[in-house]
Amino acid sequence: MTMPAAMSLDLLLFVAPSWPLLLGLLGSLPACRRQALRLLPLAPLPALALALIPQPLALDLPGLLLGVQLELTEGARWWLAMTSLVWLLAACFAQLDPACQRKPAILTGFWCLTLSGNIGVFLAADVVTFYVAFAVVSLASYALVVHQGNADALRAGRVYLCMAVLGEAALLAGLMMGAAGAESVRIVEVRAALASLELGPMVIVLLLVGFGIKAGLLPLHLWLPLAHPAAPTPASAVLSGAIVKAGIGGCLLFLGAADGGLAVGLAVLGMTGAFLAALLGLTQRHPKVILAYSTVSQMSLLVGMIALMAATPAAHSALVLYGVHHGLAKAALFLGVGWIVTVAPRWRRAAQLCIGLAALSIAGLPFTGGGLVKLAAKGVLPAPFDTIMSWSAITTAMLLAWFLYRLDTHAAAAGEQQASHSARARPRAWVACCRHAPVPLLLVAATTLSWLGWPQASQHPYAYLLRWDNVWSLLWPVLVGVLLAGGVRRHESKLPSVPAGDILPWVWRGILACLAPVQRIGHWLQQPDQWRRPFMRQIDRWLAADVYWLARREEGMKPWQRSARRTLWVLGVLWLALTHR
Repeated sequence: MTMPAAMSLDLLLFVAPSWPLLLGLLGSLPACRRQALRLLPLAPLPALALALIPQPLALDLPGLLLGVQLELTEGARWWLAMTSLVWLLAACFAQLDPACQRKPAILTGFWCLTLSGNIGVFLAADVVTFYVAFAVVSLASYALVVHQGNADALRAGRVYLCMAVLGEAALLAGLMMGAAGAESVRIVEVRAALASLELGPMVIVLLLVGFGIKAGLLPLHLWLPLAHPAAPTPASAVLSGAIVKAGIGGCLLFLGAADGGLAVGLAVLGMTGAFLAALLGLTQRHPKVILAYSTVSQMSLLVGMIALMAATPAAHSALVLYGVHHGLAKAALFLGVGWIVTVAPRWRRAAQLCIGLAALSIAGLPFTGGGLVKLAAKGVLPAPFDTIMSWSAITTAMLLAWFLYRLDTHAAAAGEQQASHSARARPRAWVACCRHAPVPLLLVAATTLSWLGWPQASQHPYAYLLRWDNVWSLLWPVLVGVLLAGGVRRHESKLPSVPAGDILPWVWRGILACLAPVQRIGHWLQQPDQWRRPFMRQIDRWLAADVYWLARREEGMKPWQRSARRTLWVLGVLWLALTHR
């Protein structure tokens, strides 16, 4: 390749995150505001083109920030492919989503800003660029959560913003400490230095808090079950499909430095969170909340695997492929919640089959994309955690089967009138494509990318998938989970009712208990009858006592004052006599 061609490809690293910003500004112009949503499918196209380039690229821009450094690595290529496809197909679905028609110019601006940060996280090669991109994707996505403007959306937005700021503070502290210890801002050098730093474990914990909040790691997951039902359906798809993967990408970059007891502790935390989140999801009724807890479960499991395997170069491809498949399949499920109510009754079963295949893929059914990525990950896990992962697949299958049941109930209750209206309307071809194509295309993309990445991720040929022991290790957890979900469905009325956000009320009570003394002081200061009058009376007593004491002292000093005056008169007369001789 000639030098000019190579330079043009390197510049694509800058164009990919910059192009969405330009479209967001264009959508704010008065002439484009009403049709601003039409720009959204164009925003991820440069990132998708960049993901198709088979060679590594690097770009250094010393004039930006403290020197922007961008790289396209093999792992970043897979993340970009998933991210751009999720944002592209969610943007197509947003063209007809009623919730997205509210203030389209504002949605377009923040949508493009969040997308720019999401792309920048996977391309950044220095901690400054990485942090700026991560902060952009964290704070700008707040507008996607609160876009509908109702009470639930605003409450979810408050919780999300508080946790996002907490995560950004922890991440900034961790990155600054790591960069100072490494005496470099290069991510590769910072990661290499963490293992030898005296405060390395503290830095890793700070980074875990920052990345764990974004990824939805239990118990840092409180924003996820609240944000998903409040946000529009396309926003929920990108939140769970692409945005939480910014946290997973950060964990892959930095948590590989964890070793010994810290790595085992993170693994235990992740595996425990995978089970607890799935059980909490069984107490929910809204399909999007159930999917949110499924995301918490899967991301906790993935963080646990990262803690064990990120230091092993051979496991990196398996972990990336696992995250890529989950992002595509979970985005398909979230879009399916909005899609199922728009499908005509005669096509309802076909839509349910498509959504069911996406759910079975995440559960790990053999020969699906999820089955491939789970088998690749299990091949590099230590023996105890390999067994734990199989048991986790049971709870995942059970939770997703419960989701399919609740989705059917949700569609029957909310979608009959809308579906019949859609059937009578006979929409144009592009409308039908935007409405019905995203979910099947995401499912196809999840399966295709998993099959393409299987040889590199597993280090095995495709024939390895046909071995009966491998097929059975994937099949029996799905069967057991589906059977258990049937029992849950029969005893639905006996399930406990846990609010979305589960431990959030307890956390809020703890915060209020800590602030209670401050609240009491504030209440006391606002009640003048309770403090001001008694206080002023005491001040009056003190002043009266002081005045009386001064008066007594003054009476005692009067003879001395008369003597002092007489002495001054005598000295004055002597001075005059001496000076006027």
